[in-house]
Amino acid sequence: MMQRFSALSLFRRAFAGHHGWQPHWRAPEPKAEYDAVIIGGGGHGLGTAYYLAAEHGMRNIAVLERGWIGGGNTGRNTTIIRSNYLFDESAALYDHALKLWEGLSRALNYNVMYSARGVMMLAHTVHDVQVFKRHVHANRANGVDNEWLTAEQAKAFCPPLNISPALRYPVLGAALQRRGGTARHDAVAWGYARAADALGVDIIQNCEVTAIRRGHDGAVTAVETTRGTIRAKKIGVVAAGHTSVVAAMAGLRLPLESFPLQALVSEPVKPVFPCVVMSNTVHAYISQSDKGELVIGAGTDAFVSYTQRGGLHVPAHTLDAICELFPMFRRMRMLRNWGGIVDTTPDRSPIIGRTPVPGLYLNCGWGTGGFKATPGSAHVFAWTMAKDEPHPINAPFTLERFRDGALIDEAAAAAVAH
Repeated sequence: MMQRFSALSLFRRAFAGHHGWQPHWRAPEPKAEYDAVIIGGGGHGLGTAYYLAAEHGMRNIAVLERGWIGGGNTGRNTTIIRSNYLFDESAALYDHALKLWEGLSRALNYNVMYSARGVMMLAHTVHDVQVFKRHVHANRANGVDNEWLTAEQAKAFCPPLNISPALRYPVLGAALQRRGGTARHDAVAWGYARAADALGVDIIQNCEVTAIRRGHDGAVTAVETTRGTIRAKKIGVVAAGHTSVVAAMAGLRLPLESFPLQALVSEPVKPVFPCVVMSNTVHAYISQSDKGELVIGAGTDAFVSYTQRGGLHVPAHTLDAICELFPMFRRMRMLRNWGGIVDTTPDRSPIIGRTPVPGLYLNCGWGTGGFKATPGSAHVFAWTMAKDEPHPINAPFTLERFRDGALIDEAAAAAVAH
């Protein structure tokens, strides 16, 4: 059984020299066969396995991760959570996730460090003002909180912000979602892994999938891995930037492109930044972690790649914008820089659902919006895999929408220069 965390258990272990803590999850050998296999051990994949077990009674499940848990995009993002997307379909999906975020620590008995500190998106041009006000009205119509702030109100909410009219791109106002915020990315992966393992899910690390086998009827039958053949009648692909590579193993070509997306953190300082601020026009977004580091996100590189690094000019441009918007940070030193691999669709909205290959399911195409959607994405994807039909929330996010022209174009709401 899963060892429960509480204030009392922490107190007792502290006085016992912290002996007796159990590993968060087992390290099992893969079985020959499972009812379902999830390819990808990030937050979405682990969450899918957890909800399959917790809500749909499927316990004979394996999560296959070619590296280590949290070593992919889950541990390489800037931890921002928000649901202020424009279209009805997106608002429903991301707000479903946000509602799950609010109770996730209690549900998993693991502190994911969700902090509703507010996400503020800056407007620098007349076009920005018009677009963000449209977002505010659309969000309110969908029951999603969002409000318009003047430049002075934005400054009051985030005191370090420079609203001087002398800026190259002066701040004309901002849209604020107060329920938005951050969470600890590693804790999300660990919490889902721990809870899924307690329900009998096998989490198998260092197990790369090399092929997907199909039967005479075209349905999936097994995966070939670096640790042997594993049979399964249901396979969920949640492999982020490598989804197109994995899907190709089943003969499926996807409308995805993969790009490096960079981020960096500064040396730690005392709490100075109270919220999350995003600027699409000058491209930069920033928050402060609980360790005191300034967490800064850049845009995607302009070339397709499967590397977890990018060009130096991209974060340099972002830091130029940060120094102009927040002059007090000009003397801060950057501690480290990294990249992740994002898979983007033509309409910048995800694909969640069945495929033309029976038994094969996809959860991909999140671009830069994957982390914020983690619990909602996993929840509806588990429903889809268990019932072999879409949840009402993810029904619009099918692969077929690119054939039928029913696109959900969220490029503007992504707040990243794609």
